[in-house]
Amino acid sequence: MTIGGLSAESLAKRFGTPMLAIDLDVFDAALDDFLRAGERHGVRVSYAAKALLVTALARHLQPLPVGIDVVSLGELATCERAGIEASRLTLHGAGKLDDEIAAAFEGRVGRLVVDSVDELERVVALSAGRSLDVLLRINTGIEAHTHEFIRTAGDDSKFGLAPRDEARAFALLASQPSLRLVGVHGHVGSQVYEIEPFAANTQALAAALTRCREAGFHGADTIVTGGGFGVRMHPSAGDETLDVDRTFAAIRAAAPHAKLEVEPGRAVVAEAGTSIYRVMAIKRFAQRTFVVVDGGMADNPRPALYGAYHHIRAVGTSSAADIAVTICGRSCENDELGDALLPADIRAGDLLAVETTGAYTYSMASNYNRFPRPPVVAVTKREAQLWTRRETIEDVLRADV
Repeated sequence: MTIGGLSAESLAKRFGTPMLAIDLDVFDAALDDFLRAGERHGVRVSYAAKALLVTALARHLQPLPVGIDVVSLGELATCERAGIEASRLTLHGAGKLDDEIAAAFEGRVGRLVVDSVDELERVVALSAGRSLDVLLRINTGIEAHTHEFIRTAGDDSKFGLAPRDEARAFALLASQPSLRLVGVHGHVGSQVYEIEPFAANTQALAAALTRCREAGFHGADTIVTGGGFGVRMHPSAGDETLDVDRTFAAIRAAAPHAKLEVEPGRAVVAEAGTSIYRVMAIKRFAQRTFVVVDGGMADNPRPALYGAYHHIRAVGTSSAADIAVTICGRSCENDELGDALLPADIRAGDLLAVETTGAYTYSMASNYNRFPRPPVVAVTKREAQLWTRRETIEDVLRADV
């Protein structure tokens, strides 16, 4: 098994396990698909940093024609360290702190996406006459068919303004002319494989944009229709793909005259990532065989959080028949990473590859059980570069007093 032209065995030998390897060629190809489709249909593309953001990745994005969406001061500071211009950054978040709002007024981002009326009241109070471009995040009620934990619109979602809050939001914005309403934002969820929810969401946002202009905000001309483009998680799931070009064509048809933007994150980085683990133990019971690896829910909580699937395969070769096993981590939890078919002669010391782990693994990783977080390694053209080093025990203890 190779990643970016290097064998998984050589990467594990050099950097240890567990580790997250990012194939930069796969990352670049995925991002290029979005940028090319965006150029064809007049859609601006921003990378959703929450999927994965480290300084080296931000530096990789710096020369590319892409914006970046951040949701915290930590993500903002990472982009700043990489030299990303403030004008390319948009600050999101469902519960922004005053320090984060202050950063927007200090010119550290180009725009602020306001998520609630309560937040808008604090933005007005903190403005002190300073100018700022803002977008209103609207809960359009368009629900995508995805897991309830990764659904971001509809009555069961916390995100965005409800329709009854629009009038109050308009009044608050009118009371502070230095706040420039430039558009609306809406996101339907993650891992969406159908075009229709994106088109319907864009159409609903176009109607919201019309209401903004009718309320006197004539500079409101932008629609950000979010991300959530579905990623194929299983090698044989050929139908689990979303045609980016056709999706862009559909959202452009839904809002032909607006400035359109999208925010892919997972769809850019997920398939580029592979987590490499070493087998620690095999436990064969009457009903199930468990394979315990040297990572787990601390470095990939997604299977435990919402049953996320990752395809798992043995790194080495074997002539033995495959058997059904359950891959587990080493934490003091029933932290099952998933079921897999592995050679019957799998044994301690072997390597396993857990695929499509570029998104929401390292960014959601923790020090549960006080485990150090694994390194992130970028690989391209048979060269590997350490993006984040493996944490040490001193790193784990650094905040203790």
